[in-house]
Amino acid sequence: MTTTATRTLAQRRLFTVTEYVAMGEAGILKQDERIELMSGEIVHMAPIGDPHLFCTDALNMWLAPALAGRVVVRVQGSIQLDEFGAPQPDVVLLRPRPGYHSDSAKPEDVFLVIEVADTSLEYDSGPKAAAYAAAGIPELWIANLRTGEVEVRTEPSAAGYDMVRIVRNDGRISPRAFPDVIVELREFMPPATQ
Repeated sequence: MTTTATRTLAQRRLFTVTEYVAMGEAGILKQDERIELMSGEIVHMAPIGDPHLFCTDALNMWLAPALAGRVVVRVQGSIQLDEFGAPQPDVVLLRPRPGYHSDSAKPEDVFLVIEVADTSLEYDSGPKAAAYAAAGIPELWIANLRTGEVEVRTEPSAAGYDMVRIVRNDGRISPRAFPDVIVELREFMPPATQ
């Protein structure tokens, strides 16, 4: 005979962004721990290696001056996608507005998200990209350190990004919202690791 207790399946406890932030403020989450909240789950992120650091720093160095006064360039800071998601992309171009000190950046604030990926490639191009698309993030770049290429995703929908194109390592790239800002991949992509 099966009882109700034995038929009950274990369920995961999902956290809201508010709870996640409160855990950080209470010291439950370590300050130096690389984590983010995705779909209500706390996800541990891989340590950042030198090629990843180089790419992120170079993107910041090129984009910040070129877009000064037009965007806020956020490096490895969070954006709140919804009640259960607060990922920490490597680089985000945000609309300038007052209040980021007390009000999280939301999808409507975002021009572009850039993820630098090596060990995290499957995660960044899979569940993380799907979450960005579902939230309506208009453009996602995945800087693939393995191949030295950038995957550009646009036209977000509930099913993912409808437009995907690859920019080869000898190519040039521009944020869709700022076509006047042109960056050559060789300026920010280290040699491919594959």
